Amino acid sequence: MNLPAPTTAPSSLQLLQQMQALLVERDQKLVERDQKIASLEQQLAWFKQQLFGEKSEKRLIENPDQLSLGEILQGKPKEQEVPTETITYERRKKSRPEDCVTDQGLRFTEDVPVELIPMPAVEMQGEDADQYEVIDYKYTYRLAQRPASYVILKYQREVVRHKPSQTLTTVAAPSGLFDRSFADVSFIAGLLVEKYRFHAPLYRQHQKLESSGITISRGTLTHLEQRAGDLLKPIADEVLNSCLESQVLALDETAGKAGRKSKGKMQKGYFWCFYGDQDEMAFTFSTSRSGRVVEPYLKEFGGTLLTDGYPEYDRLCEKYPQITHAQCWTHSRRYFVKSQDAEPEATKEALDCIGAIYKVEDEIRKAELQGEEKREYRQQKAKPLVDQFFNWHEKQLQRLDLVKSNPLSKALGYVNKREKELRVYLDDPNVAIDTNHLERGLRCIPMGRKNWMFCWTEEGADNVAVFQTLIVSCLLAGIDPYKYFVDVLQRISLHPARDIRELIPRIWKEKFGANSLKSDLDK
Repeated sequence: MNLPAPTTAPSSLQLLQQMQALLVERDQKLVERDQKIASLEQQLAWFKQQLFGEKSEKRLIENPDQLSLGEILQGKPKEQEVPTETITYERRKKSRPEDCVTDQGLRFTEDVPVELIPMPAVEMQGEDADQYEVIDYKYTYRLAQRPASYVILKYQREVVRHKPSQTLTTVAAPSGLFDRSFADVSFIAGLLVEKYRFHAPLYRQHQKLESSGITISRGTLTHLEQRAGDLLKPIADEVLNSCLESQVLALDETAGKAGRKSKGKMQKGYFWCFYGDQDEMAFTFSTSRSGRVVEPYLKEFGGTLLTDGYPEYDRLCEKYPQITHAQCWTHSRRYFVKSQDAEPEATKEALDCIGAIYKVEDEIRKAELQGEEKREYRQQKAKPLVDQFFNWHEKQLQRLDLVKSNPLSKALGYVNKREKELRVYLDDPNVAIDTNHLERGLRCIPMGRKNWMFCWTEEGADNVAVFQTLIVSCLLAGIDPYKYFVDVLQRISLHPARDIRELIPRIWKEKFGANSLKSDLDK
């Protein structure tokens, strides 16, 4: 009969080692738990900030010596009633700003219509009116408003009869922008500006038309918008070509829904935004966020590409060595802002240093430095600060108490991968320190997204890209988009296709801005 081998009892040393291993494992799990809790608390704080907090990136510097209003009022004894006295005195009248039109501080230009409302003096209406004469007038101004108004242009065409032959003739009907369309070019231009500059969806414009007593189907409004987009697309494409000819090109993307993905769901897409060094912007739409979308545009590009931290741009710049990649300091700064609660002291050092770097840019802007002077100023003032920042960055990376989940670790890691790209602006005066100018320009897409929500089709999203390309480029060039659309929608059918570049806003302003085509409403 085979008996099992006797087992030896563990020694006290083995028991001690097992206990130590269990304690180490327990401590490790506690540390991991604490790190996970801290990470979840940070995520919760971020979501609260997005829902309820301020979105401004301005730093609010707290003064520990300054009392809050509650602290000031707390413990303050109740004031006793103090007797008062009336004091009369004279003082100089405050001078009005030069552009003020009225004593109340109302400002308006000569283009604003003014309606005169006569107010005759009571004395001039009595029995003794002949005893008075008007020697001057005083004016009081009030700002008033009418609901949005529409005008019907009624063309009166004479019908004449030739007496000998008894034949009838009449003046030809005025030509419109589109065949068999009742819409004047001013209405179409207003339709586009209302939707894409002021973000009023077509259904709201349809409601305004109805409240004004005009009945038009919403489908008609959509059809007019589509036909205008077909006319203007070649000009928008030429704006994009102009941007791609820049030496410094800023590039970014923002989300927008277009097309139906499934029942009750819309397809997510992206508007790609190009900002050229001639201060013009171009938008394109794609359902993909892959770098392959913009790769065809960048194949022939040779210059500096300024972007945020999206990795697809790194891949493209590595694939095409003729492109110099520069990255945005503002995006780097945002990572340090997120680490303020976890690492307040270290974060303050980083933000103070970045703030000093931006102060140099503010000095350059105020001094209006350009070219070599701007580069030399950056080398003398900004480069030592950038070196100081990355020296501090290296010391922080050597800290043993920083775990990967710490927001400061993420900020340091983000900057560590992009040091070369963040230094590019120091050697090239044409490169901006950040992409803020681009983000301001593409803000029209998120604003529209909050109003018209989505595009029903991808073709509609392409039209959004066309209209925003022209409107944003107009605003950057100091052009009224309404005036531009009224002119270009009439001019494009007669303009040679080989000279389409003349119709992009920047050049249109020089060639046609002073003598633009008008609508019959303004003639």
